[in-house]
Amino acid sequence: MSTAEETTGGEVEPWEEVTPDAARRLLIAAVEAFAERGYHATTTRDIAGRAGMSPAALYIHYKTKEELLHRISRIGHDKALEILRTAARREGSARERLADAVGSFVRWHAGRRTTARVVQYELDALGPEARAEILALRQQVDAEVRGIIEDGVASGEFDVLDVKGTTLAVLSLCIDVARWFNVNGSRTPEEVGALYADLVLRMVGAD
Repeated sequence: MSTAEETTGGEVEPWEEVTPDAARRLLIAAVEAFAERGYHATTTRDIAGRAGMSPAALYIHYKTKEELLHRISRIGHDKALEILRTAARREGSARERLADAVGSFVRWHAGRRTTARVVQYELDALGPEARAEILALRQQVDAEVRGIIEDGVASGEFDVLDVKGTTLAVLSLCIDVARWFNVNGSRTPEEVGALYADLVLRMVGAD
């Protein structure tokens, strides 16, 4: 049985964390529906229909629509954090690690744009407890990028007056790729990743 499914946007989403197959199909259908219509405009019937299942079948795997969003958001943020931690903790200069972090993060937001739009822009739809959990993950994401920039300032590789503000700007640039990236556009996710890595190095005053 495959552990990846293709969305209507042509993306192959690795949802191996989600089992059984019916739960995975429902989650992928929810990602598509939330990205297309928004969380509040999407019904459980919409999600079940996209998955080729009955609304009653959905409740076997997910108690509420919010539980689906929470699962999607948690998996997405875990992946984002993994990408940045891998880059931040690799060997190399701060310049190399920041370029790797930005390039990898941007490639994910472009290549997994449908998922990324839901993960990044539907946070306010979560209840207080789930929202607090995701915000804690976002703080860890911020800390990984901020740590690289701080290392670069300390080593003299970067010229940054406001590390906190610059970290926010870097993450905002990367995340926004999910909003505008078009699979039929002129650039591939790899090309956008390389472009943004170069732009961010210029932003931090790297030689």
